[in-house]
Amino acid sequence: MNSPTVDLPALVRSVVAAHCGQRGPLLEILHELQERLGYVDPAVVPLVARELNLSRADVHGVATFYKDFRTQPPGRTSLMVCRAEACQSVGAEQLIDQLEQRLGVKVGGTTPDGSTTLDQVFCLGNCALGPSAQVNGRVHGRVDADRVAELLRKADS
Repeated sequence: MNSPTVDLPALVRSVVAAHCGQRGPLLEILHELQERLGYVDPAVVPLVARELNLSRADVHGVATFYKDFRTQPPGRTSLMVCRAEACQSVGAEQLIDQLEQRLGVKVGGTTPDGSTTLDQVFCLGNCALGPSAQVNGRVHGRVDADRVAELLRKADS
């Protein structure tokens, strides 16, 4: 995660240098910055643009176009709910609605206390046990809103 002690210009320069031999390195650079910071801090956009001789709009456009990039810090707990057809057929959409209400955020958002980020995925490979959710990388099947709340409590403790 980004902290006051991170020297963003130095970090950007080192990440760009590590990818300078690649053709069209912007995506790889943004992925590495997100890995190191936890998200693509908007403050790195002009720095990356300057290092790659691109416009800020170009870098911002890529960082905001692709779903894989976050432009805000994620919550301490990552919650992803499967919305693929198999999970939809057994209540994933209702589960999403209930979770949005309980957490007070829409899909893609992070709770105000920073505890949980709610996201969607379009297959967790757990189709026979839908609806499925992933909490901090661990897949759980046949979940409902109460079971997800329990998993979130355990993850936060």
